[in-house]
Amino acid sequence: MQIIIFFIFTGLVGVISYLATRNTREDTSDGYFLGGRSLTGVVIAGSLLLTNLSTEQIVGLNGAAYKEGILVMAWETLAAIAIVVTAIVLLPRYLKSGITTVPQFLESRYDKTTKTITSVLFLSGYMIVLLPIVLYSGALAINTMFDVPGLLGISDTAALWVSVWAIGITGSIYAIFGGLKAVAVSDTINAIGLLTGGLLIPYFGLLYLGDGSLSEGWHALVSANPDKFKSMGGPHTSVPFSTIFTGMMLVQLFYWGTNQAIIQRALGAKNLKEGQKGLILAAFVKILIPFIVVIPGIIAFQIFKGHPLANADQAYPMLVSKVLPASWLGFFAAVLFGAVLSSFNSALNSSSTLFGMDIYKAYINPDAGEKKTVAMSKIFGIVLALFSMFIAPFIAKAPNGLFGYLQEVNGCYSIPILTIILVGYTTQYVPALAAKIGIISGVILYSISQFILKPFVFGSEHYPHYLHVMAILFVVNVLVMLLIGYFRPRSEAYRITYSHDVDISPWRYVYWAGGFIVIVVFSIYVYFS
Repeated sequence: MQIIIFFIFTGLVGVISYLATRNTREDTSDGYFLGGRSLTGVVIAGSLLLTNLSTEQIVGLNGAAYKEGILVMAWETLAAIAIVVTAIVLLPRYLKSGITTVPQFLESRYDKTTKTITSVLFLSGYMIVLLPIVLYSGALAINTMFDVPGLLGISDTAALWVSVWAIGITGSIYAIFGGLKAVAVSDTINAIGLLTGGLLIPYFGLLYLGDGSLSEGWHALVSANPDKFKSMGGPHTSVPFSTIFTGMMLVQLFYWGTNQAIIQRALGAKNLKEGQKGLILAAFVKILIPFIVVIPGIIAFQIFKGHPLANADQAYPMLVSKVLPASWLGFFAAVLFGAVLSSFNSALNSSSTLFGMDIYKAYINPDAGEKKTVAMSKIFGIVLALFSMFIAPFIAKAPNGLFGYLQEVNGCYSIPILTIILVGYTTQYVPALAAKIGIISGVILYSISQFILKPFVFGSEHYPHYLHVMAILFVVNVLVMLLIGYFRPRSEAYRITYSHDVDISPWRYVYWAGGFIVIVVFSIYVYFS
């Protein structure tokens, strides 16, 4: 019965996505890459949330909460502030210029080489880090919760390969053959299911702790683990409180404001009002996400403290198996599968976009028409998907703390890209030379810092937290770019040209709504201090 429910819900999502997108022209760049610039606020918010909320998030953050408590909520609550900044500051500029990819802005602001370097960095990050980790973490969660090895009568390793390829093939169909709109529509449906199913886990977990009473379960959880409910982490935690004011906000701003896989949903907005509504709605829901990705980890700690888990990243799937009634497992399996698909197909669609617009058409075949560009992008997506599916199972030997590991590795390209984008928008005379030096030096210096100096020279225990390192290198690279701009400025000031692709009249309540969200985030930290 559980398997039947799983296939019914998964199939329903596919049918609705097809019906919603069958009239969208997928043979044009706007149609395939931006959903025909027709996305509304609710669709944008749903797609943003589910693109972000996948198993590397659910499994990884709950694993971190199992070890350290509520302090890891910083990855979620502070994201809301970054989304507000994106809605008010960055999105109006993106839509005014009519770009399809973030690197396209870098070409108009700096030059073609800068755009290409950035596109290659994005693609490298998606190919080597994001896509394989999404597949692996999704397969790990599904195998643990639903005992795929026992169900199929195969080994754990074989089950991992089966789940990885099942997720990869299904996600590829959405991303490669459906385009952004199919991804966004399926994301929205799955987002509703995931929020519903995700909230069921802490609900049943608290009922389990309170012998049928939610209030008693919460009281038992808090009174037994007071240290787990302190929002301000110490210097030796994964998120020291001081990092909130340094690299944490930079990482959040990169992810929500410049990461192609995320911001592409807002770039497909039918107008600025809908784009801002979608971002603000996503920011508000983001504040509630710790109930799904943090609190269950603490509940798992309380339930399993008598028999501590060898791998903290198994805390969430073990909790689901323990507290979720069997009648809900099929539905929850389907929405979790949808969450995995979302992150995978979103990154895959964005990778195809970057390749088609910024590499194939720019260098390989400049005279290619839109149909040819889209076709080659789909072929690249297929190759990339196969590559990711082949290497994902080998991540099984990756270090514990999957989410923190992912964030640290992403720093190789996130902060350098953020640096040149912010300097590009806030200055008018900084030249392309400064951008090239800034992005290349940022990648090299961070890599040396985290993968040579930290492990082999100073030792991990004596080295600054990687979020502090990000902030230091950000400041250094900004200063370097400004100095180059001072001594070798552009001959003409850079100004954004209005493309008239969409209406850029702002939403009248964006500042009020954004301010309210910032106040709520601040209040949460005060309450749990």
